[in-house]
Parts: sequence; structure tokens; C-alpha cells
Amino acid sequence: MEKKDPIEEARRYVANAEEVIKKADYDPETKSYTDSKYVKTAGNILWNGCLVALEAAFHVRKGKGRPSIDKYREVIAKRDGRLLRIVNNGYDVAHLSMGYDGVKNKKVCDTGFEVANDIIDKCAKMYTEPVCA
Repeated sequence: MEKKDPIEEARRYVANAEEVIKKADYDPETKSYTDSKYVKTAGNILWNGCLVALEAAFHVRKGKGRPSIDKYREVIAKRDGRLLRIVNNGYDVAHLSMGYDGVKNKKVCDTGFEVANDIIDKCAKMYTEPVCA
């Protein structure tokens, strides 16, 4: 079986999240989506795509269990402060605001997609020279 490029896989997650958010009816009067279910699903898919890209660039998954966001932050901070700020924004917007809270505001959702793409783009540049945690 051929191993998939993790950066392309992360981009596929973003494309899937875009398909999901299209299913949420948009109310232009309130500038928000009407169904938080689709926002939550899209946010979770976005954040998972970010984790795929971060794992490819930083190889954080060592030891028992899942790495926490703090482990990612620790490793990223050693290499790229700008990426750390972007990851913190992505965590707050895509994971917490969209994925957990289901914030239906379109600007928030658009920011979630923008930040996820930024994370993946930065990780793509680092992917050829990963840093081990």
C-alpha cells in the first residue's frame, strides 16, 4: 500500500470541511450559519487536518497516549514563534470556537479555514526537514 503524503492528506481534510460547511444554511441577514452541527463538524475536521500537518513537520507522537496541545506548543516554540501564534489561533478558532462551541458566525468560520490553511502551508515548508520531539 502506498503511503500518502501527509500534507496532501491535511489539505484533503480542509476540502472535506469545506464540503461540510456548505451544508450549513447561511443567513446573510445575521451573517451566520443556522445549524451549529455542521460548524462543529467542519471545525473538528479542520483541526484534525492541522494535527496531520503538525505531526508531519514535528513528529510529536512519541510515548504513550495522545500528545496534548501543550506538547505541540512546546516543540513548535523551539523552532518557530510565528507558527506557534498561528497554531494557538487555529486551536482557539477551529478547535474550540468551531469544533466545541459551534460558533455560527461566518467570520469566525472563515477565520478557522484561513488559519488551518496557514498552519498546513507552514508545515509543508518544514515537512522536508522535520524536527523530532
